[in-house]
Amino acid sequence: QAQLVESGGGLVQAGGSLRLSCAASGQTFSNYVMGWFRQAPGKEREFVAAIRWSGSSLYADSVKGRFTISRDNAKNTVYLQMNSLKPEDTAVYSCAAAGSGSLILKPVDYWGQGTQVTVSS
Repeated sequence: QAQLVESGGGLVQAGGSLRLSCAASGQTFSNYVMGWFRQAPGKEREFVAAIRWSGSSLYADSVKGRFTISRDNAKNTVYLQMNSLKPEDTAVYSCAAAGSGSLILKPVDYWGQGTQVTVSS
């Protein structure tokens, strides 16, 4: 059964960095667009970033220039390097995979369970 498992969340001070990982298993994800959403308390889930097998990527304006998404197709793993973190980046970050090829990850075929990122001021 296909599964996405995130890791790397935690507590960091403003200005710090974290790297999230999402390991996919159960099937080949090389043809899937993979990426990240986040949801802060009391807010709707929002798109963060996504990447195709080819390496083409898309970022939300709020993270552009601070976050970098990458993937290792051989390991079926996608990464999100988050630098210059701000308190407003605090959220549960969820990995997602879309077989449609859409860089905005619609529709999502698979979700991870989520990992908490907390940025203190």
